[in-house]
Amino acid sequence: MIKRRTIILYCLLVALLTGAFAVWQTYKPEARQGSKTITVNIDHLEGEDKTYTIYTDEEYLRGALEQENLIEGTESEYGLYVLTVDGETADETEMQWWGYDVNGTLAEYGVDGQVVTDGDVYDFALNVGW
Repeated sequence: MIKRRTIILYCLLVALLTGAFAVWQTYKPEARQGSKTITVNIDHLEGEDKTYTIYTDEEYLRGALEQENLIEGTESEYGLYVLTVDGETADETEMQWWGYDVNGTLAEYGVDGQVVTDGDVYDFALNVGW
């Protein structure tokens, strides 16, 4: 009689745990990619041009690009001076520099000051000549 009760209690416990797991799977929060989606186009001097779709919660462009390891540079009093984008480094001896447009318009701010807005498109190009 005691074994029978133990088996029944064990079966009820397994059924309860299975039901709880099923409810959790049904109502668990979905994974979140980021509240903003931006597009980053990169025009390389040499090599294939690339486009990245970035999902981010970052407020400024620098954070979104660093999140994807797309930029490197040196710190200055004005913020990050971008030297490398997507693995291609500007050669300052050849007067090369990285610039970018925001939604087709020349950027007014550096990557530290450029606010990220959902749907923005950023076009980076390696330029030659000061």
